[in-house]
Amino acid sequence: MARFVWMVMCVLTLTVAPARAEDVDVAIVLVSDVSRSVNDGEYKLMKDGYAAALTSQAVLNAIRGGALGAIALTYVEFAGANEVRTVIDWRVISDRTSAEVFVESLAAAPRSFWGRTAIGEGIDHGMRMLARIGHQPMRRVIDVCGDGTNNSGREVTDARDEAVAQGVIINALAIINDSPFPWAQAHVNPPGGLLNYFRENVVGGPGAFALEARDFVRFGEAMTRKLVLEIAGRAPPPDSQLARFDQPQGSGGLSRP
Repeated sequence: MARFVWMVMCVLTLTVAPARAEDVDVAIVLVSDVSRSVNDGEYKLMKDGYAAALTSQAVLNAIRGGALGAIALTYVEFAGANEVRTVIDWRVISDRTSAEVFVESLAAAPRSFWGRTAIGEGIDHGMRMLARIGHQPMRRVIDVCGDGTNNSGREVTDARDEAVAQGVIINALAIINDSPFPWAQAHVNPPGGLLNYFRENVVGGPGAFALEARDFVRFGEAMTRKLVLEIAGRAPPPDSQLARFDQPQGSGGLSRP
């Protein structure tokens, strides 16, 4: 009898695979700038834009079109150094229902900070989130969105280079903010433009790219395209690296400078 039980246990050990984390096509850390250059109205437009993008048919189709048909997503807000917070922990998004649950959590969450802009700290936090993910992603992406340059914390290029060295791709969405405050002009409109700043200092890794939203109203449109590209593991064609979402609302057009 004892020998029989031992044989059964051996069979079960060989035939029952240990439980493992769910595989996903890509793990994306949404790293969102909530510094003081973003007012409450603009902050709401960003959250509405995330909601529109994540529940859009284009993004849902991109998720379903992946090899595994699922992505892992987490949402982080940052302002100055030591002002970084995970607002929504890792969730698996595979259909409209799971996307809507994520969006509901995002809509209910209060704003985290009002400080300066520590993009490097946001990237570092994104790396910590990727290190503790409970899923097995085929690709790892940090998705940085913001309206200004790094002016707090560590050098953003150092954070970027360390992340890229570990195989992480960093993409960016530059939001053009025509701030009425003189003190903010150099921050939101650096020499060469914010998009160029993001391309030179923030993005990195194979196929990394930056897109530009001409204002917060068009954030959702830009984010939709950005997520579609990230989920599919593609970058815009070389001639659209400076793609700008500045057509009249509802035109669906994409212009290039």
